[in-house]
Amino acid sequence: MRLIIYVNESKEIIYFNQHQVFLTAALHKWIGADNEVHGKISLHSFSWFQNVDIVSTGLKTRNDSYFFITAYDIALVKRIVAGIQKDPVICFGISVTGIAIMETPEFRSRQEFYPASPVFVKKFLDYRMEKHLLFDDPEAGEQMTTVLKRKLRLAGLSDEGVTVSFNTAYPKARSKMITYKTINNKANMCPVIVEGTPEQVAFAWEVGIGNCTGIGFGALK
Repeated sequence: MRLIIYVNESKEIIYFNQHQVFLTAALHKWIGADNEVHGKISLHSFSWFQNVDIVSTGLKTRNDSYFFITAYDIALVKRIVAGIQKDPVICFGISVTGIAIMETPEFRSRQEFYPASPVFVKKFLDYRMEKHLLFDDPEAGEQMTTVLKRKLRLAGLSDEGVTVSFNTAYPKARSKMITYKTINNKANMCPVIVEGTPEQVAFAWEVGIGNCTGIGFGALK
């Protein structure tokens, strides 16, 4: 299930390295104090702000701006709605002005998605080091598949036969450096292809693709 969350126009600039942090904080505020999802593998994802004005140092929301939160657990979605109704403030004078609920669509067994936030893929080399994988790295698909399979098993669903890959033929594919709380992450703006059962494809749409979907990476349109 997906919540499309509409917001008002911002009066101040949100710096690029703050935007994702504030959305993450708002989400956890809405989930509430007894937050079982914090610090665990995320079975949810959320986009960055859509329909915004970009300036040199950041962005400003407009009265038609929105973002979305998508989750496998309907109870979590209902909890977020209750949290928004209690306290709709996000940051910098931006508040929620409306919510629309979108049911999970029926997907084909092979579906291409464009990301609504950069897809972050990392591989742990040892306990101190990790490699950030870009869309043209052959290992990227393997790692995205591994992460999705782990989430499927956590949700009690079959992970048999599912695969994830980047569409490397997409002419505008690019990587970008995203700073989250002073940590630099090489992420990707490139369509992903999910293959599996329709249920597995729908699950990927809900939980996102790649690593760190719980802090605003890998949400799918």
